[in-house]
Amino acid sequence: MIEALRKRIDEAAQVVIFTGAGISTESGIPDFRSPGGVWTRYAPIYFNEFVASAESRREAWRRKFELDETLLTARPNKGHRAIARLAHIGKVRHVITQNIDNLHQDSGLSENQVIELHGNGTYATCLDCGARHELEAIKAAFLLDEEPPVCRLCGGIVKSATISFGQAMPEEPMRRAREATLACDLFLAVGSSLQVYPAAGFPILARRNGADLVILNREPTPLDDIASLVIHEEIGAVLAQVARLNDH
Repeated sequence: MIEALRKRIDEAAQVVIFTGAGISTESGIPDFRSPGGVWTRYAPIYFNEFVASAESRREAWRRKFELDETLLTARPNKGHRAIARLAHIGKVRHVITQNIDNLHQDSGLSENQVIELHGNGTYATCLDCGARHELEAIKAAFLLDEEPPVCRLCGGIVKSATISFGQAMPEEPMRRAREATLACDLFLAVGSSLQVYPAAGFPILARRNGADLVILNREPTPLDDIASLVIHEEIGAVLAQVARLNDH
């Protein structure tokens, strides 16, 4: 399996890697949808609720800072570093990710190489003017009185820079992900259940466009039947061998 994947990557002209929560669980970040994950403990706060209700915003920020104890201390694992190596040697041009943990950037990939479909949980933005806000300052103020933050520039609502339930997918990342998918001849889906749409539509699009589809995930996925190679093993260990990470 390792040699088969390495051969496909070696022979491909343009590789796109698509990552889901499974690559980051090896860094200690829990999969939100798995048993015991966030969505099994809390009912999600939908985007329209967040915008309409100060109490919903207050609860969203409480949850955010609880989760950040894990998110902001996590570090890239072998899987992230292997992908970064494949990018650095020119085999991988883009990484499309469903993750919000910034670990691909922390592993050495540039902002231009990473296409974030669900946003980024390591900072916040104003929903009105788009200004970036750092979480450290927001947390310090919030812990004083639990007042939801407002934009220092325009007074608008400030939200973690992630895509919430009911929020429109970001147009520019979706456009870039589609372009990258259509340009590749090998699409490698890593650590994703491939059940969350529209993101899960990209491997289908790649396959329909004639690209080779490879799936690396610990558990079976609904798209295993259309892939040319499926590997159900530990993600970091497999990618480290494929990228010859242990040789460097």
